[in-house]
Amino acid sequence: MMVSCTQVLKGEIISYLHYSSCFNSPPPFSYPHFSFQHPIYILPYSQTAKMPQYLAGGAHVLDLATAVKDGVLGGGPTTLPPFAAPPAQNQPDLKRMMEELEASGEEPEEVPSVFICPISLEPMVDPVTLCTGQTYERAHIQMWLAMGRRTCPTTMQELWDDVVTPNKTLSCLIHTWFSQHYTRFKKRAEDVHGRASDLVSALRGRQIKGQARVNTLKEIKKIVTLHPSVKKVVGSSGGPALLASLLGPFTSHAVGSEVVAILAELQLDRDSRSVLMQPGKISVITDMLNEGTIDTKVSCATLIQTLMEDESAFRSEIVSSPSLLVGLLRLVKDKRHLNGISSGLALLKTICINRPETKGLLVGLGAVPHLMDLLSPSSNPLPPDCVESVLNILEEISTVSEGKVAVKECKNGIQNLVRMIMRVSEACTKCSMNVLWEVCQLAPDECAGSAVDAGLAAKLLLVMQSGCGSEVKQRSSELLKLCSLNYTATLFISKCKLTRTIQ
Repeated sequence: MMVSCTQVLKGEIISYLHYSSCFNSPPPFSYPHFSFQHPIYILPYSQTAKMPQYLAGGAHVLDLATAVKDGVLGGGPTTLPPFAAPPAQNQPDLKRMMEELEASGEEPEEVPSVFICPISLEPMVDPVTLCTGQTYERAHIQMWLAMGRRTCPTTMQELWDDVVTPNKTLSCLIHTWFSQHYTRFKKRAEDVHGRASDLVSALRGRQIKGQARVNTLKEIKKIVTLHPSVKKVVGSSGGPALLASLLGPFTSHAVGSEVVAILAELQLDRDSRSVLMQPGKISVITDMLNEGTIDTKVSCATLIQTLMEDESAFRSEIVSSPSLLVGLLRLVKDKRHLNGISSGLALLKTICINRPETKGLLVGLGAVPHLMDLLSPSSNPLPPDCVESVLNILEEISTVSEGKVAVKECKNGIQNLVRMIMRVSEACTKCSMNVLWEVCQLAPDECAGSAVDAGLAAKLLLVMQSGCGSEVKQRSSELLKLCSLNYTATLFISKCKLTRTIQ
């Protein structure tokens, strides 16, 4: 076990490490000629030159670059230049480098632990040191002190001085370490941008055919997926229009699946969307939605969702195609792939909300039993956003007469809807009650009785006493009144399953 705390001696000592001899296990790192029963003092290179390698009592002195290179400070071994001077003025801002690395997904896996603020558990930008020797991010420790606390957050020692000292040595080391990773990231980005441009140009030349074309598309897809910044390069070089031109009646599934996967990742301009909405290209996408792999199906659903964002240019007959709707229902029905269920439900929800004419068609294709099956207690639980999408679709479908009948006749449909009240979220509760309202109005004697037997009355009373919004409570009150019409007061109270106190 290693005990670590930052020490400050005239503002220069960066870290003090001690491996206690009272533990039998070996130290978590090794260093030649070091007995970890004694302290290690880590200083800037300029200071170690003035001090002996060993101090009185067996303590050791290491220069900062060596300590970080060999992983003594944590985060694993790394390579740093010998620490000398503060960062040059033309180097990027540290905070901007951290933000760009994090946004790109290129942030190093392990930041040395000495760079991490013990309060925020994030890399420090402006490290300062307390009188106890512990180093923190300035903003966080100042907030701690401003709250009237006079103890060290890490050691809980009482502070005999609340002055914070800038740890310039550690600040420069942090900047140097992140600068190296940032430089490597920029170099890789330039390389992949150039490679992406070359691949798009090769496709444009039409000289690549057959399996070579498939391999080129696979490489573009890999680069776009791993490096989000490449999306702009592909988009600005006319990539979307070029890729859209590869979809046609004679396009193989091998080429089509790669093209759709890339297009689903890109920002499409108006012209590219218009090209993709041509009947021949929509037919290819629909075929892959029905017959492709799960990844291809998800890409097809995502691409159609993107096309529907431009409502003024989108043609409603595209989503009115029974083949497309059947493909989506198959995607939702396949419980082996949660990503397929999620993308399929998202598109079905968008279609129902923006294209009301498809609701009756969905009912005719058997959408209601499929959706109710996803809510069944025997099915694997769905994430809250998926449950909300299912109930949103059922709410839209129940606004048409054939939809109400389908929900009414669906086995265990009413029981599943009652179960969703006060179970997932307020939005789900609202959707469930709206569907039950439509169905109970259609057949109050049959449906209201089934709902009350499933525990609806007690749940509605719970909603009315909860912190839900006024609209939800109003619907609960209306539904409770509708359900009580066929019961005497005494019988209805017994159906509510209330305790004597609440009565």
